[in-house]
Amino acid sequence: MSLNLSPDEINILNGHSGAGAAMAMRIVSETARLFGAERLIPVASAHIDGALYHGDSGTLFAEKLLAGGARVAVPSTLNVGALDLACGTRTRLPPHEHDMAKRLMLAHEAMGCLATWTCAPYQAGHRPKTGTDVAWGESNAVAFCNSVLGARTNRYGDFLDICCAIIARAPDYGLHRPENRRAKVVVDCSRISARLKSSEVFWPVIGSWFGRMIGTSIGVVEGLQGFATEDRLKAFGAAAASTGAVALFHIAGVTPEAPTVDAILGGIPAEETIVVTPDMLTVARAGLSTTDLLAIDAVAIGSPHLSFEELAELDRLLDGRKTAVPFYACTGRHAVLAAEKAGVRGRLETSGISIVADTCVVVTPILSGFSGVLITNSGKFAHYAPGNTGYAVQYGSLADCVESAVSGRLTRDETAWA
Repeated sequence: MSLNLSPDEINILNGHSGAGAAMAMRIVSETARLFGAERLIPVASAHIDGALYHGDSGTLFAEKLLAGGARVAVPSTLNVGALDLACGTRTRLPPHEHDMAKRLMLAHEAMGCLATWTCAPYQAGHRPKTGTDVAWGESNAVAFCNSVLGARTNRYGDFLDICCAIIARAPDYGLHRPENRRAKVVVDCSRISARLKSSEVFWPVIGSWFGRMIGTSIGVVEGLQGFATEDRLKAFGAAAASTGAVALFHIAGVTPEAPTVDAILGGIPAEETIVVTPDMLTVARAGLSTTDLLAIDAVAIGSPHLSFEELAELDRLLDGRKTAVPFYACTGRHAVLAAEKAGVRGRLETSGISIVADTCVVVTPILSGFSGVLITNSGKFAHYAPGNTGYAVQYGSLADCVESAVSGRLTRDETAWA
């Protein structure tokens, strides 16, 4: 199968739009050939994950694009970097790595990317319309974009995402094609209590279970109508994308492509139907904790980044109390601004909360020390923190995180799980 480029695309490839754009076109077109795409398609926007420092090569790549005159051709938001340029949270990066990380971030801004620096761009105003083709990176953002917004994107990796943004095109394959978005597996949550489904602690757990069970297939969940909020869907998608590389999920009666189970199955019988039981969730929940130790050394929340509503709920739960251990709340600039206007930021910082913007504690060294026990309400944090930070993990609700932070010892309310 051969790739057919349009005359305009051939001109870009031949350098008519500059060396940087030609380089981007070569990378995107070769990727398209690798995946068997017959053509490139226009994209309306991009979300760039490649501005997080993983080594000098990433910085040099971005600077070469910039030196070649590359600029993004569509609205392009930026995922987290390795530094907090907004709130000034200190990292433990050595001087050379700190410098290269900052150069990488500034190079992307210089190419015209919006300095959002958040893994939740959909809560910072970047919300493409249902059915729109886009090129997004970052696993939770991809899952939310495909599933909750109903736009169409594959999981665009580092460097490919910025190249798609520069030429405003992406390979026509995978989840850009409607026939590949049909659900094949039905997940039935009707046996789970309404009380549990109404609790925020449930959503990362069912998301983590979903990712492990579904993998890279497409599933539709029934029985969650009336319980989903945007932040809960965010938590579900982030956990599923972490444990199972899920790029698209459907929730019947909630997400735009699944008004009913039958509709998203497309008239084809499901390959499998799984009835979720409380025992399944008990196992999934236990898997999010990696230690039996009760002493808590740190708290980290905000993966994906906290919304303003979640920061306000944290403020309500603390109610002016002081934390006994370091407490990191990761969020985006958009939420920090809203929290400042509402007086929430000041109260949180007075209580001992360290607000981290532009980055998060799992992708860059911010946590004090290299070991200990961390409690989180994030399925994504729980999945990645042991390997990325050296900390063992206890999983709990946001309220559990607050009470554990105040006392310095693990505190869990088991009511929702009863």
